[in-house]
Amino acid sequence: MALPRLINFIIAGTAALIGAQALAQSAARVDAKRLLNADAERGQWMSHSRTYNEQYFSPLDKINDKNIDKLGLAWFVDLPTNQNIESAPLMIDGVLYQTLPWSKVMALDAKTGKQLWLYDPKVPGAWNINICCGVDNRGAAAWNGKIIYGTLDGRLIALNAKTGVPVWSTKATPDDRRYSITGAPRIANGKVFIGEAGGEFDARGYLDAYDAETGKFLWRFWTVPGDPALGFENKTMEMAAATWKTPGWWKSGGGGTVWDAITYDPATDLVIFGTGNGTPGDAVKRDAGGGDNLFVTSIVAVHAKDGSYAWHYQTTPWETWDYDTGQQLMLLDIEINGKMRHVVSQASKNGFFYHLDAATGQLLSAKPYTDVNWATGVNLEDGRPFVVPEARTNLTNKVFNLTPGPAGGHAWQSMSYSPLTKLVYIPATTHWQLVGPFDARQKYLAEHPDTKQSFTGRLTAWDPVAQREVWRSEEFVNPAGGVQVTSGALATGGNLVFHGNLPKQEFTAYRATDGKRLWSFGTKTAVLAGSISYEVDGEQYVAVAVGGPVPGGYYAPNGARLLVFKLGGKQVLPDLPMFTEKPIAPPPQFANADVIKQGAQVFEERCQLCHGRNGAARSTFPDLRRAPALQNQALFDSIVMQGILTEKGMGSFKDYLKEGDTVALRAYLISIAEAALAQAPNPGPGAR
Repeated sequence: MALPRLINFIIAGTAALIGAQALAQSAARVDAKRLLNADAERGQWMSHSRTYNEQYFSPLDKINDKNIDKLGLAWFVDLPTNQNIESAPLMIDGVLYQTLPWSKVMALDAKTGKQLWLYDPKVPGAWNINICCGVDNRGAAAWNGKIIYGTLDGRLIALNAKTGVPVWSTKATPDDRRYSITGAPRIANGKVFIGEAGGEFDARGYLDAYDAETGKFLWRFWTVPGDPALGFENKTMEMAAATWKTPGWWKSGGGGTVWDAITYDPATDLVIFGTGNGTPGDAVKRDAGGGDNLFVTSIVAVHAKDGSYAWHYQTTPWETWDYDTGQQLMLLDIEINGKMRHVVSQASKNGFFYHLDAATGQLLSAKPYTDVNWATGVNLEDGRPFVVPEARTNLTNKVFNLTPGPAGGHAWQSMSYSPLTKLVYIPATTHWQLVGPFDARQKYLAEHPDTKQSFTGRLTAWDPVAQREVWRSEEFVNPAGGVQVTSGALATGGNLVFHGNLPKQEFTAYRATDGKRLWSFGTKTAVLAGSISYEVDGEQYVAVAVGGPVPGGYYAPNGARLLVFKLGGKQVLPDLPMFTEKPIAPPPQFANADVIKQGAQVFEERCQLCHGRNGAARSTFPDLRRAPALQNQALFDSIVMQGILTEKGMGSFKDYLKEGDTVALRAYLISIAEAALAQAPNPGPGAR
């Protein structure tokens, strides 16, 4: 061999060896090219919805409607939590990355389930007072060897994907208001896009961008204007301020948080996101003048390079029913009115399925996909809904049985689109709830005991072109109450849609074309999160993280596990351990009706959001009807006012309650415990 050729051979061989060693020492080597071409890597799941179009579709087809009966459990891993699981994993180059409650993250071998690392950011338990709806996390993003995600206490953290060791951490929420982060970030062209939660409290919403390599702050787009006396950040905020008619909105924050839905559109280089409810939630209290309140409950687009405003569409002007637009925003190329359009689509919480032109925000179509009675339709000329006057109970001071109720027709659970069937699969709900003055509602219920108060869920197959339902699954009803009954949906190239539920504790596969139920697996716990499908060494897998309300409630092991299936899988899922739930055993009532009524109002304002209607939360927070602290006012006050359980997540409410509130609150909880006892006997030990 000639010397130059030998030298070249040695150099090439050395470079190849160095490259192989570097690859072996790294993980999640995700860059802009891989994300843009994610559809070409069929076996990977490198971002929240697999591809930038947020369609939540896997083209893998080795598991299909012809062999689904052979699908079995390949392996499972117990997850270190007894809280609800609301995130699906990423799968990159043979490794699964799963986020967990309390902002923990774990990495596992995607073929065997072997744990590679677990990271705990040590979120203070006291932070739970700043969180509306549970200590959840809905996912992570990957970039250049890093797993990037947000924490409940407002940090954005990048972990070394190989080791789980932090690479950088930055505070992504201001300290002056009650913010948290529960949603998944998105990444494009080296920028991390992240929002925040807190609209139930005093948040002023925004979308941020950070440098994915360093965590350096790049830009912020505020979703509502601040105090005019301090000057507006830009012309867009000045424009938005004109839609707030009553001065002082900035004192309570305004709301409009970007708590979940974020989509990057490579075709337009826009970041499109949905905003939350206004703060306060009652439109009259927020803005008695009746302004639209931009950009509350809106779908907004900004330029990815600098965060400058591009367009917006407000689904519900002067919103008052908690109809935020934090639901998934999906990019589709479909025919509308005989013309191909590039659209952003949403099954919004208010019950309407929207198509907007992705480049301009023009409203193209809006039709109800579930029961809707607060509006009779949407005006396509100006985009405004035709609101039923009786639905604005803050103006009529009367009762209205609203649907969708505040839980919405579709929440954070992922919907899916199959390019094969051309259908969108929506985890849809029908929710009826009385709204109006507190006293009037109690009187109405007493006089109309058969009033609809139901919450049911289903998987709906929706034709996005014709804007009509094609098929629906069986209905899921949670007999214990609560507002989560369905999971996210996953469509695959095998003509399948995977979907789970809470009441029946099942993970199910339906035939995508006609909805025929083909397969199910008993998960022994609720299924809330969406699933993913991936491929390792030529074999297709389906993975879903499960865990939610079970008999025994907050204190019981809830069967939180990562379940991974393959054709021919033979693993058997063990039963949950026996658990005896605390009994409902209230002390004698000590208060009169007026005090109990005061306690009911305090509970609705300060406690119901977390502990559920009638205090009967089943997993995320304790069932207060069973609380030992009901026996003793001093113990009750030490928890509620002094915060002795702060590190367990129950912080002090001394800044939010006035004298006498805790006495009234305890009296009310005793009354609902007595009512529960009268309605049904306590379950015996070993309810499982």
